[in-house]
Amino acid sequence: MLQSTLRSSVAHIGLALRQPEDFAIAWNSGTARYRWSVWFSLFATAVFGTVTYGMTMGLLGTAHDVYYKAAACTLGAGLAWGIPLPALYILNSLSGSKLKLSSTVLAALVTTSWGGLAMVASIPINWFFSVAIPHSTVVMVVNLAVFNGVGISMIDVFSRVMRSLEPERDAPPTWWLVLVGAIGIELFCFFGLFNFSFVPT
Repeated sequence: MLQSTLRSSVAHIGLALRQPEDFAIAWNSGTARYRWSVWFSLFATAVFGTVTYGMTMGLLGTAHDVYYKAAACTLGAGLAWGIPLPALYILNSLSGSKLKLSSTVLAALVTTSWGGLAMVASIPINWFFSVAIPHSTVVMVVNLAVFNGVGISMIDVFSRVMRSLEPERDAPPTWWLVLVGAIGIELFCFFGLFNFSFVPT
């Protein structure tokens, strides 16, 4: 039973990451009913991405920096994604959207899961520059570039998913991800995520 559930979850996650529009449409139209394990797996993918990438952000420092930045990146990203979520549904509904709450949450969760995977794919980039050019300014610029690239990709995914769910609407609520980014920047600065200090070995 557990093995079957895991296989089903992995298959659904694969569909969500390859074809996020079809994945969201299937839920919204009622042709697919995703079990709790699928929702949890999407959440876990986002967490895995922020934890592993956050660890690479502490490579210039000590072991404590590695663990701290893994936790800080995950907490900061989670709060930045979660805090504006009620506003997304409320303001979207007030502007004429008929989208269900569960479909709105799923669109956001698919987007954050995709963003987590993009962060995992960016680990070699950050790792390379952290090892090849262990200078705090260079590493900060690389990390800022990675976060900007991931953010732009997430805006694209979220826009495509929301357009597929409500094709009759002129513009998807991409302002939500702008709000996510603004809150994320504030939290990352508060947690000192972009403070890099080189510790010679």
